[in-house]
Amino acid sequence: MSIKVVNLSSYTTPKVQEVKNQDWVAYGADNNYYQYLIDRYNGSPTNNAAINGISQLIFGQGLDATDSSKKPDEYARMKSLFNDECVQKLVNDLKLLGQCAMQVIYNQAHTQVVQVEHFPVETIRAEKANEEGDVLGYYYFHNWQEYKKGDKLKRIPSFGTSNEGVEILFVKPYKTGFYYYSPVDYQGGLQYSELEEEISNYHLNNIMNGLAPSMLINFNNGIPDEEQRELIERRIYEKFSGSSNAGKFILAFNDDSNSQASIEPVQLSDAHMQYQFLSDESMRKIMVSHRIVSPMLLGIKDQTGLGNNADELKTASTLMDNTVIRPFQKLLINSFDEILAFNGVSLDLYFKTLQPLEFTDLDNAMTKEQVEEETGQKLSLSEDVADDILERVYEHLENIETEDLSDYELVDERPADVDRDRQLNSMFKFATVAKSTPNEESEQDNELFKVRYQYAPLSTSADSREFCRKMVSAAKTYRIEDIDQELAVNPGFGIGGSNSYNIFMYKGGAQCKHFFMRKVYIRKNNKKISVNEARRMINALEPEDRAGARLDVNPDEVAKRPYDMPNRGYVNPPSWI
Repeated sequence: MSIKVVNLSSYTTPKVQEVKNQDWVAYGADNNYYQYLIDRYNGSPTNNAAINGISQLIFGQGLDATDSSKKPDEYARMKSLFNDECVQKLVNDLKLLGQCAMQVIYNQAHTQVVQVEHFPVETIRAEKANEEGDVLGYYYFHNWQEYKKGDKLKRIPSFGTSNEGVEILFVKPYKTGFYYYSPVDYQGGLQYSELEEEISNYHLNNIMNGLAPSMLINFNNGIPDEEQRELIERRIYEKFSGSSNAGKFILAFNDDSNSQASIEPVQLSDAHMQYQFLSDESMRKIMVSHRIVSPMLLGIKDQTGLGNNADELKTASTLMDNTVIRPFQKLLINSFDEILAFNGVSLDLYFKTLQPLEFTDLDNAMTKEQVEEETGQKLSLSEDVADDILERVYEHLENIETEDLSDYELVDERPADVDRDRQLNSMFKFATVAKSTPNEESEQDNELFKVRYQYAPLSTSADSREFCRKMVSAAKTYRIEDIDQELAVNPGFGIGGSNSYNIFMYKGGAQCKHFFMRKVYIRKNNKKISVNEARRMINALEPEDRAGARLDVNPDEVAKRPYDMPNRGYVNPPSWI
C-alpha cells in the first residue's frame, strides 16, 4: 500500500533576487509573479470585484486641473499627453499589479515629450541597479513565461537617464524591503483569493464528476485481463457517470464474492457548513486586504449590515476615499507632474471623483481650488468665468442711455410672462419697427404704449453677485432689444458650451434670484384711451382671450429666476453651476 499526502502550497511574498550573469531582476521565484496576480484576479470573484471597483474609484471621471481656465494652453498640452484611455490603463495596472509603466516619447531634439503611452508592466523587468543604487533601464520581452536563456531582450532606458527617443517611467509605491518592484496592497489576501478560487473549482469538479462515489459494482467471476477490464470500465462510465447521474461509481474485479472489495468511506461531518464558512471567510479577508470599509461602495452586498443607510455609507465613502483612493491618485499625479515639468508645464492636477456630492468632506477645504479637488466640480472656474462674463454684460448695459419717460405713465407692472406677452401683443397690436438707438421705440411699442423691462426685485442679499448689485443700483429700464441678445463671452463658457450669453434669459447666473419685471407705459394726455381704461383692459384679460395672440413672444425662461429653473436654467449646465 502507498499513501500520498497532497500539500496545497501557494505564493506568499514574491521573491526578488539578483542573479549572477543576468542583467535583469526576476520577479517571483519563477519570474512569473505578475501572471500569478492576474490568475488570482481572474479566478476569485471577490478579488475581481474589489480590483475593478477600486480602479474605477481611482480613475473617477478622469484627470483635470483646478487652474485649467487660467492656463488653457498648458491644460490642452496635458490632455493631449494623458488621454483618458492611457490613464485608465495605468490605474488598472497600478491596482492589480502593484505598479505601472509609461512609455515616454520625445521629439527628435529631445527637448519635449510629445507622447505618453501606457506600457504593460508585466512585460518588463528592472535592470540591476548601478553602484549609486539607480535603475537605469528596463528589459522588455513579450511573454516572460516563454523566455529562454539566449532569447533577445529589448532594453529601454529609465525616464530622465538618456538622450534616446523612448524611455520608461516606472511608477510604484514605496514598500519596506522592496526596491525593484512593489508587492500589491492586497498582498495579505492572495491566499484567500486562491482559496475562494479552489473552493469554486472543487464544487464544480465535484458536480461534474458526480459529487461522491454512489455505486460499487463487483464482478465475482474472476479477474479479466487488462484490455477487457478497460473495455468494461469505459462502457459502464459512459452509462452511469456525469452530473446528471449524481455520482461516480467504483468498479472492482474479484475472484469470487468472498474476496470482494470493501469500502471504508472517509466522511466529512457538516461539510456544507465548513465549505460555507471557508467561502464567507475568504470573502471577508479579501475585502479586508483591499481595505474596503463597506462592500456596498463597490456594489457588493454582504450580511453585515454595514453601510445600509446613508450616514454609514457617507462615513465609509469618505474614509475609503481618504485612506485608499487618494494615495493611488497622488502617486500617479506625482509621476504625471514629472513629465509635465520636463515640458515646462505646471498644473494643479486632480482626479474628478465619482463620489456623490453630498458624500464629499469639505471641512478642510479652505480655498476654491481645494473645494474643486474634493467635489470634482469646476468651482474655481465658475466664479472667475462667471464674474468675467457678467462684467462684460454689464459694460454693455451701462452704455445704454437712461430713457426719458416723463411723457408716459406706468399702467402695468408684473414679472414678464409668456402668456401675458401674447395677450398684450394681440390686444395692443404692437407695430414692428426696426430701431437702432435705446431712446427710440422698441418693436413692442406703438404710438400709445411703451414696453420696458427692469431688473427685479430692486434689492440684493449678502451673497448676491457684484453684477446683481450694480443692476439693482442702476435701476434702469431697458428695451427688449437691449437685453434679449446673445452677447459675446469667453469661447466655450456660455450656455451649453456656446460663445455667448443672454442676460434676458439667464440674468445673474445659475444661483440668481432676480428676474425681469415687464413695465407697460401709456402716453399721457392721449385722446384714445385713458390710464384707467388701459389698466382695466390689461386686468380683464382671461385665458379664453389668448387664442388669437401672436406667437413671437418671450421664452419661458424670461419669467423665471434662474434659481427656480430646472438644472438652474440650462439644458446643458455650464461648468460654473
